[in-house]
Amino acid sequence: MPDLASPFGSPAPSGQVSRPLTVRRITPADHGRFLADHPGASFLQNPQWPGVKIDWRGDSLGFFDGQSLKATALVLFRRLPVPVPVLKKRSLAYIAEGPVFDSSAVQLESVLVPLVQYLKSRGAFLVRVGLPGVVNRWDGSEVRKALAAGTHGSVTDLTPLHTDPAAENVRSRLLALGWQAPSESEEFEAGQPQFQARIPLQPELDIASDGTMAEPNKNGESPALEAALNRMDSTSRRQTRKSTRSELTVSVGTVEDLPAWQALYEETASRDGFTGRPLAYFQRMFAELNSSDSGGSGGSGGKAADTAVDTECTLYLAHFGEQLLAAAIYVRQGQFGWYVYGASSSEERKRYAPRALQLRQIQDSLAAGCTWYDLGGMSPSLDPDYELAGLTRFKTTMGADVVQTLGEWDYPVNRWLARGFNLYMSRRG
Repeated sequence: MPDLASPFGSPAPSGQVSRPLTVRRITPADHGRFLADHPGASFLQNPQWPGVKIDWRGDSLGFFDGQSLKATALVLFRRLPVPVPVLKKRSLAYIAEGPVFDSSAVQLESVLVPLVQYLKSRGAFLVRVGLPGVVNRWDGSEVRKALAAGTHGSVTDLTPLHTDPAAENVRSRLLALGWQAPSESEEFEAGQPQFQARIPLQPELDIASDGTMAEPNKNGESPALEAALNRMDSTSRRQTRKSTRSELTVSVGTVEDLPAWQALYEETASRDGFTGRPLAYFQRMFAELNSSDSGGSGGSGGKAADTAVDTECTLYLAHFGEQLLAAAIYVRQGQFGWYVYGASSSEERKRYAPRALQLRQIQDSLAAGCTWYDLGGMSPSLDPDYELAGLTRFKTTMGADVVQTLGEWDYPVNRWLARGFNLYMSRRG
């Protein structure tokens, strides 16, 4: 199974850099080269990501021990939405799924202390970081059983499958540095959810003991794919396999297919009652994450340069004849695959087109050597009547375990502005 070793380790072990590192801006190319050596890093740390989030200003930061680059962070800045000139220069500094560094070589404090000092000098009134790593992981089958029984209030009431032994130590160190912990919520928080659904993958199962490709089963499924399917509940597994016999054509789209994606996505948003993103957002996402600088192929079979981040953004389409029944936007970077957006038609539901696309994304994740396939955020609530319970049910029946991250921590550089900003965000939400 995929390794869930601590991303932080213990404070200042032998050989670990404990002195504050020097922070300065680096080029996207240097940032990309560093991330290429960290295949577990999120695409939200990709130096091309600011080209997608055009309402934010992005900076690639490097953390140096002398001339040696030890850590990186993609920082997104957003100015205060106020008409007061002096305050308009102050910004929220946001780092999603970062900073990225090797915890066996660098102490957490050596990164965070100079980070805050640097961002303060750049006008940040609040620094928000979502440190990578998993604190707890729960077996998805146990979560869905508890959800069906309705006898537990939260996932955190269940016994974890795995707990990072260093997590509590990391929390204590963050608090000692003046960082504020996130509060646990049943709702989806602004930013990246603290609770997420991830399917563990085992691509190594496809390699036989003699180094050749392992034989598929009677359904034509490789051992690694069969293991992923066996994680699903019987209904999801049956529907997924049925989708392969439903006369569907699954294909990889191009940028020219994004308007068709958008039409189906807007249909889905109207049916399911959520506010979607505009077409221009997906066009930017497709362009930036498949650019030569980020190394993505967009499903075209291109190979990333040795010095670039191994990233691709792919549009998958499922047609029945000429009718588009489902579409999905998938991102892969290094050893992680993400199901980022999905859309489906209300027609021909028994052909299970969305299942066919989930299967394709799992297959392509395995082919790329991914050890995790991420289905996105979820609520920790186990109340079967809670409005987000259906999402938890779907993701766990797809074979996902539930993971709890450290969440997004705040460092209030200016406490009054930070408090006002958080109040504004809570009322706006």
